[in-house]
Amino acid sequence: MPDKDADKSQNSLFVGTLSKGLRVLRAFDESHTSLSLAELVARTGLDKSAVQRLAYTLHVEGMLDKDPTSRRFRPSHAWLELAYAYYWSDPLIARAMPKLVALSRSIGETVNLAQMSGDHIIYALRLPNQRTQFAASIVGRRLPAIATAAGRVMLATWPQPEWETAVATWPIQAVTPKTVTDREEIRQDVEQAMRNGFTITANQMILNEISVALPIRGVDSRAQAAVQVSVSAHSFDFDRVRREILPALQDTANGILA
Repeated sequence: MPDKDADKSQNSLFVGTLSKGLRVLRAFDESHTSLSLAELVARTGLDKSAVQRLAYTLHVEGMLDKDPTSRRFRPSHAWLELAYAYYWSDPLIARAMPKLVALSRSIGETVNLAQMSGDHIIYALRLPNQRTQFAASIVGRRLPAIATAAGRVMLATWPQPEWETAVATWPIQAVTPKTVTDREEIRQDVEQAMRNGFTITANQMILNEISVALPIRGVDSRAQAAVQVSVSAHSFDFDRVRREILPALQDTANGILA
């Protein structure tokens, strides 16, 4: 298997120092919101002197805040400025937002816009309802694509050899005791999504949560994103989702790029 990192570093356009600085930034996530210098060294795999210089520079440039007492680093407001710039740069976001707001108001349930990000999905828009947990309301959350309804329904719009390779090789982890990790079962679900045009899953990311997703197709029929609705399994079963949620979701997904 080719070493992608080695290929990048051999390109004359590749800036190694910048790459290392980005590695420091990517050390932060929902489980690591505040990191000491030693923790940054451990999470990046870089040597201490390099991490010290990079973290100091990122702090001076406003990308990292540093607690004067604990000397721990955390993301700064500059990250929100980058997210703001991203929203203005992606025309799909502007087209999707009013339709997702209308859908959320009409069904009273959580509505998300997911996009493919490598072998994960990332939530670009989230409209929670009153029952939504905090973690499920934050934009930018990344999840293994093949473990989610949104990821599977987007894959179902790809050429079959591509999505079969994804199902066979992309990472998956058991987030709940009922997360499906059997790749053959996932393959069958993607195949069914090809026929149905939608995917419904249960208990994959949160227990007692049912998710239904439809693709937002581009002119080449390949999904650019997916609209996903989450409901409580205490109130809904799959049949009720198909009757009461799916028609409105279909109208929304089909209308975003129409």
